[in-house]
Amino acid sequence: MSNLDLFSAMPEPTPALDGGQARYAQLLQTLAHHAHLYYVQDAPQLPDAEYDKLYRELEAIEEQHPDWVRPDSPTQRVLGAVLSGFTPVRHAVPMLSIKTETDTEASGARHFDARMRRELELDLAAPLVEYMAEPKFDGLAMSLRYENGVLVQAATRGDGETGEDVSANIQTIRQIPLKLFSHPPLGEEKKDSPPPLGEGQGGGLNSAAPLPIPKILEVRGEVYMARADFEALNERQRQRIAAGEKNEKTFVNPRNAAAGAVRQLDSRIAAQRPLSFYAYGLGEFVAADGRSEVETFATQYGLLQAIKAWGLPVSNIAQVVQGANGLVAFHAQVAQQRDGLPFDIDGVVYKLNSLALQQRLGFVSREPRWAVAHKYPAQEMLTTVQAIDVQVGRTGKLTPVAKLAPVFVGGVTVTNATLHNEDEARRKDVRVGDTVIVRRAGDVIPEVVSVLLEKRPAETQIFTIPTHCPVCGSAAEREADEADTRCTGGLSCAAQLQGAISHFASRRAMDVEGLGDKLVEQLVSLGLVQALPDIYRLDLSTLAGLERMAEKSAQNLLDALEKSKTTTLARFIYSLGIRHVGETTAKDLAKHFGNLDALQAADEAALLQVSDVGPVVAASVQHFFADAKHRTVLQALLAAGITWPAVAAASQTAQTQAGKTWVITGTLPSLSRDAAKAMIEAAGGKVAGSVSKKTDFVLAGSDAGSKLAKAQELGVTVVDEAQCLAMLTSARVPVAV
Repeated sequence: MSNLDLFSAMPEPTPALDGGQARYAQLLQTLAHHAHLYYVQDAPQLPDAEYDKLYRELEAIEEQHPDWVRPDSPTQRVLGAVLSGFTPVRHAVPMLSIKTETDTEASGARHFDARMRRELELDLAAPLVEYMAEPKFDGLAMSLRYENGVLVQAATRGDGETGEDVSANIQTIRQIPLKLFSHPPLGEEKKDSPPPLGEGQGGGLNSAAPLPIPKILEVRGEVYMARADFEALNERQRQRIAAGEKNEKTFVNPRNAAAGAVRQLDSRIAAQRPLSFYAYGLGEFVAADGRSEVETFATQYGLLQAIKAWGLPVSNIAQVVQGANGLVAFHAQVAQQRDGLPFDIDGVVYKLNSLALQQRLGFVSREPRWAVAHKYPAQEMLTTVQAIDVQVGRTGKLTPVAKLAPVFVGGVTVTNATLHNEDEARRKDVRVGDTVIVRRAGDVIPEVVSVLLEKRPAETQIFTIPTHCPVCGSAAEREADEADTRCTGGLSCAAQLQGAISHFASRRAMDVEGLGDKLVEQLVSLGLVQALPDIYRLDLSTLAGLERMAEKSAQNLLDALEKSKTTTLARFIYSLGIRHVGETTAKDLAKHFGNLDALQAADEAALLQVSDVGPVVAASVQHFFADAKHRTVLQALLAAGITWPAVAAASQTAQTQAGKTWVITGTLPSLSRDAAKAMIEAAGGKVAGSVSKKTDFVLAGSDAGSKLAKAQELGVTVVDEAQCLAMLTSARVPVAV
């Protein structure tokens, strides 16, 4: 029976004179199914007038019996409450990014297949690898959490570990069911001969029986705006502007319009934006019988069909393909369809189809090893260079930027394009007045590809990088082995100070919510912050008197600053903005040395002992801590009250938890999850997002839920915070450096 037949076979509710709860339940069921037919399958079977009649009957019952109203009622999609802000949501399973294949030709697909075969240790005689291929939607990543079949939360990706609760706005998207369905799987993987690698592993969806509703289902997908809906929205906006309505504007592209709608604090405004959703994967998953994702599904494609059976929309373009040739054919096929699709894409995504093989390859840094995004060639347009400015970054780098006559390319209006450095500007010989080709792909910064010399005006001037910083006037120097010229002013340069503060406050560093670039620029330009530690000396009256600030927002910022003082050593190291030290390297340094004293005292030989630290990074770290100005800033930050849990150095603890897998659940008495995770990783362990037979320990705090129950069911050792600390380190004290 097809999905359409399933809906058709369902009986319509029969009228009930008493308008009782049975009638109410029937109305909910019928309206949900017909909404699914209309919004997800685009196959309506009920005239609008009939649907409206049933909807009005539902409203009347709820008005008479407000205590009957259920969260999955269609009347609850637009609640009309205006939020003061978004609540942070810690993802049970991180929302990871996917590696991008920069080779946009067919060879890019072949490179990925070759890498998969190499990492799976397959020889030439081995079967073809099976992949699931799907379009890469140009929208906003979203996580939908269902508990026992009911939608309880929707959260943005954020930094991958912590997002924002946007449930009220996501409930306005009619494609997203407020309650899951229970239907048979709607498709089977196609089986070729010979069988591809990974076929049949981990259980499958070979039954026509309805799929039980999971205990926990976190659906990962993309919120987007269809092209036709985007054009209709902009037309309405133009009419409002013509009618003289203030504060109205047209939108640049569908992605920005969708993202702006999701982040509206008033869900009534979000409801006016025509948003859509496609699902493509899972986060946390606990089946009805307690099994994990890998224990329940054999393949990525089978998983996708289950999501579809539960009532969520998935792409009908997704296919199972075999080997490199299958990937190449899919990339070419979607490229031909791209312009005619009802939504924007900027590439396709390849994933190992076998979930067992995905689990075997695992992850590297913040990316899965078993997936890649294969982009299409960038879009290019012609425009003219009106000026060449020089911007100063947080590390003092001077970057020439071409100011362009506005041009629409790659889905946005571009007015700036980076020239990277003096050598690049000279190599391309970009000059003011030139006609140039500008390229933009996805979220990549626009760049000048080349100059049309035949259109160059007479008497243009060759660009040269300035010898002094355009912001502070300090000397600009270029080291012998570098392509970049840098301002020597350090944090006395306002541009570098602004960049350093913005980086320090960013989500993956000290996570000071509310301290954005515009506010930082204002604080520095007014002289209220002259050094990094000054942000912790700001007071309520000063902040409340700033432009676009009020007492409430000022107090929120002060609260965020106070909260940021409790962090982890890895985050603090990353927040310092040391050249060449990214988030992963900061974690490695923290794990290896254990405390700031040891890191500051480390010479090049000691630094080279750290995983993935080479001579360039070692020299940069040593140079940073050798600078007296940097040491003064560090002392001032620590004096302001910044602390983190002490952890022993890797040399002392690496063997205590080497190879052990932990899961953290619930609220811990004193440790944040980040701090607990850092301590476990420093001791050589790893932290997973879900409990399985391979879990060694579960660290449980208060309000622990399904993960604790799963651990007890499987006989996994459960410990509290005190027991965990005893296993990892002798004591937890703030580091005072």
